[in-house]
Amino acid sequence: MDGNSLFALWRWEDLFAHWHLFVDGFLMTIGVVILGLCLALCLGVIFGLLSTSSIGIFRAFARIYVEFFQNTPLVIQVFFLYNGLPILGVVLDVFTIGVLGVGLYHGAYVSEVIRTGITSIAKGQFEAAQAQGFTYAQKMAYIILPQTIKIILPPLTNQAVNLIKNTSVLSIIAGADLMYSADSYASNSLNYAPAYMLCGLLYFLLCFPLAKFARFYEDSLKSKELIR
Repeated sequence: MDGNSLFALWRWEDLFAHWHLFVDGFLMTIGVVILGLCLALCLGVIFGLLSTSSIGIFRAFARIYVEFFQNTPLVIQVFFLYNGLPILGVVLDVFTIGVLGVGLYHGAYVSEVIRTGITSIAKGQFEAAQAQGFTYAQKMAYIILPQTIKIILPPLTNQAVNLIKNTSVLSIIAGADLMYSADSYASNSLNYAPAYMLCGLLYFLLCFPLAKFARFYEDSLKSKELIR
């Protein structure tokens, strides 16, 4: 077999001789994903609630957050955290930048998912809770938000998949993530195709189960609606 072929044995031997680079990057990506997703969910719930508040200034504040992060590229936001904050005297490590970058960005999308879920609940539910003397926090915690879960779970899962893929932007700031590990190895070894094939496979292993779950859950909801 041609030594320059994609399937040349030496390419794969060299790739697996440096497997630890990909494992380190994979673990780094998982860490960013977990903490970034937690941040996105927290921000999404907070701003989702603010966006449905009866107080205008809260709705405006939520709208500014959503519009800003949805309408500026994630790569620009990450560059600002990496290059802009040090000018202001704030220096963050790349892991923290990754968590903040994807967390803030996807928090805006999660906020819209939460807002849509809340507004899809019948007004009678809000009125009944108010008639029973529930405070706003109690109404949301015990009545409204639990009912939105089945509505928002599929789009939330899709946001988790997008968040995983978007961690790859850390490669532009030497983030030691999976994509950066693949780039570094490929550049040093000139063994590009196997490196990116393995990188793609590892992203696939993270994303596919979530995407499959979202489709399965959505189909099960549709089946229940048809039965009714």
